[in-house]
Amino acid sequence: MSGKKKFSFMSVILSVICVVFVCEAAAPAAAIGNQQFFWWIFLIITFLLPYGMVVAELGTTYDSEGGIYDWVRDALGDKWGARISWYYWINFPLWIASLATLFPPTLGMVFGADIESNLALTLAIEIAFVWIVVLMSFSKVSDSEWILNGGAVLKVLVAVSVGVLGIWFAVQNGFAGDMAPATFLPDVTNTAALGYLSIIIFNFMGFEVVCTFAKDMENPARDIPKAIILGGLAIGAIYLFCGFGIGAAIPADQIDPDFGMIVAVMTMVGEASPIFIIIAVVFLITLFANMASWSFGVNAVAQYAAKNQNMPRVFAHENPKTGMPTGAAIVNGIVATAVLLIQLIPNEAISDGLFWTLFATSVVFLLLTYIPMFPAFLKLRKVDANRPRVYRFPFSGTAAKVILAIPVIELVLACVATVIPLSAEEVADKVPMLAIFVVFLIMGEVVRIVSARGRKEEFKGLTPAMAAERLAAEAEGESDQIEPADPAQIEAILAADDGKSEKIF
Repeated sequence: MSGKKKFSFMSVILSVICVVFVCEAAAPAAAIGNQQFFWWIFLIITFLLPYGMVVAELGTTYDSEGGIYDWVRDALGDKWGARISWYYWINFPLWIASLATLFPPTLGMVFGADIESNLALTLAIEIAFVWIVVLMSFSKVSDSEWILNGGAVLKVLVAVSVGVLGIWFAVQNGFAGDMAPATFLPDVTNTAALGYLSIIIFNFMGFEVVCTFAKDMENPARDIPKAIILGGLAIGAIYLFCGFGIGAAIPADQIDPDFGMIVAVMTMVGEASPIFIIIAVVFLITLFANMASWSFGVNAVAQYAAKNQNMPRVFAHENPKTGMPTGAAIVNGIVATAVLLIQLIPNEAISDGLFWTLFATSVVFLLLTYIPMFPAFLKLRKVDANRPRVYRFPFSGTAAKVILAIPVIELVLACVATVIPLSAEEVADKVPMLAIFVVFLIMGEVVRIVSARGRKEEFKGLTPAMAAERLAAEAEGESDQIEPADPAQIEAILAADDGKSEKIF
């Protein structure tokens, strides 16, 4: 045990940045325009801080492999545990597929080739990306520390470079968009822009993945809360700086959610510039690191849920040597590949904007995962009140309910604004998202019912009595793990004690 590789606090911070910060989400957020600065600050206060503090308490109180799945299942039972494990998992292969669609066009820009016109080559590149990610997820997280740390550094470099180029471009040419003070105020009538608010919330997601690394950390009780708060604030600042750079080069209403950041760099420095080529290549490398880092948490949750018959049995398969959830990883690759093959349908409406269609749908499933987490947190506070808590959410009672109701409302509204057409102009873009969302939502209910077959009894959530029994069993297990003392040492201690007693009396 002493020789086991551990994360330092700096590695934990870099892991947070690698998992949570995603370069490809910068462009959709920037498409909101100057309003994004208001919404970033507003959501940091009303969403990130309460969400981060809740995750910090749950992550340091419940040392389990299941992460958010375990928290929701413990509080609300198997039914909701199965649902959120499906939402949490299905978001990932959809996300992999969406990022895969970025590779052929970006490589085409770098090498000056028309790759997209060759469907066979396009699919080959996309599917290669998917299965490289699958292979990367076979490694242990502690053995892949260099991926997490390297990915975090490269992401920050790309984002900061875009921000710096934006400042340079604005000084040389002026801002591409309107910088009047009124443009920085929120406009709730702009339904198209409101649809991108889910991306800002999505950009805060993923801190619970870090909690699944707890067994690989030196001091998880200390490091997890600090990493979540410090990492979250750092990520918000990085996004704002990167978004500023994109907005400096391209007017908000012209920012492409698929390739907005790459196009912004190309606009500022030129397609043939070495700076553009370097940033584009590094951007593609960060996509591998991002998917690999998320796979560790997502696959672990899917595997854990399968062991409780809340996910299909195939997800429970693990490598006997490494213990890694290879079953979940392989299913990720199969589903992502199948989704990409819809490009074989000869319809431009399907291939155009495919990144945003798949990415936005995956975002909605991820946001759905977190809605039950907040009521689950309040219930665990009540039914498992005697459990020691290293870190505590600083509010309780009515204040806690009000503060935590706000993130829940924001999550619901973000999901609705992303997939439901709120105007006639949005119908063509959002109907495909809505169709994919409904199909996988229904599929999740079928999977939940089928996975539960053969289970003797459905777990309906912890009660105070059950929580007390669990605490007692854990305490008894800890005492059983204490190694018996050496009899010779006991005799020496007693002899020393007798000597002291004689001197006292």
